[in-house]
Amino acid sequence: MRSRIVAAVAAILLAIVGVVLLTGYVVGADQRAMAGMKTTSVLVVTEPVAADTPAEDLAELVEPKVLPAKAVAPGALTSLEDVAGKVATADLVAGEQLLADRFAAPEKKDKDDVVVPKDMQEISIMLESQRVVGSTITAGETVGVFTTYHDSKKTHQTLHQALVTRIENGVAASDAKPDAKPDAEEGAEQGPAVPEGNVVVTLALSAPDAETLVWSQEIGSIWLSREPEGTPRDGTRTVTEEGLFR
Repeated sequence: MRSRIVAAVAAILLAIVGVVLLTGYVVGADQRAMAGMKTTSVLVVTEPVAADTPAEDLAELVEPKVLPAKAVAPGALTSLEDVAGKVATADLVAGEQLLADRFAAPEKKDKDDVVVPKDMQEISIMLESQRVVGSTITAGETVGVFTTYHDSKKTHQTLHQALVTRIENGVAASDAKPDAKPDAEEGAEQGPAVPEGNVVVTLALSAPDAETLVWSQEIGSIWLSREPEGTPRDGTRTVTEEGLFR
């Protein structure tokens, strides 16, 4: 009985030793194989990536991996800097190599293709071109809204950095007056055509700001200024006849 137990233990030990030796041999073979060929470190996707994801957002979704040079796909990336400013053109799956041809520059949106922020509503007003910075404002810019209440003769900037989502109906003077006379001095350089007529401006506003805009249009008059993000808001005041000429 004792001899059978000893034999069984010996067999188990021999099996364990065999597994260890075999594993060591396989690992050693892989190392010897890798040592005999050229290797390259490339970026490999570790988590699924959705199409249109900017390359700058992939730092936590990819990692470098050393592969035999023969296994590296053409165009495989070694750094995200090579696709900086671009976006993924298709969904990427975990395990695949990051390829340069899977990225492209983001599509430019049409000038009127502006996303309206959540909880805001669009509202349009019609203004003369000189009240819209000579009709030079474009969709996507932000504007200041100045209201003049004629009955009390007061002017104040009532809204700041309102998002423009659409501009329509600006008419250039060269189109409106094809028979306009040339400059008196022949050969004089002509400046850019000045738009004239009315311009419809659509803004994305919160409900309270939309109320302010409607009141300003119905009761008074409006001017818009180009007011980029970061423009200081301090220093404004209500302008009155008494305060202006005192």
